[in-house]
Amino acid sequence: MSIMEIASFATLVVVVLVYGSLEARLKRLERRNARLERKADLILDHLGIRQEEPGMERVTALLRENKKIQAIKEYREITDADLKEAKVAVERMDGTRG
Repeated sequence: MSIMEIASFATLVVVVLVYGSLEARLKRLERRNARLERKADLILDHLGIRQEEPGMERVTALLRENKKIQAIKEYREITDADLKEAKVAVERMDGTRG
């Protein structure tokens, strides 16, 4: 093995280790953010404050028409949420999830 190959391999190993570390930290931050959002939602609910994002009227209208899947798609477009987040949020809006 040449010095260049060894250096390239070492660099690759370092990049992989750094990426893994950053990915783990990002996942922890995402979980923490989700917990904080849930807590904020509970506080708003307790205080009786409704906070709707712009465009949520369309999601609400789709739910009234019993078009839950379309409502989830619309929610994802509005919020950039992933499928699971959107499903949970729309079910909460619909009252089908605690």
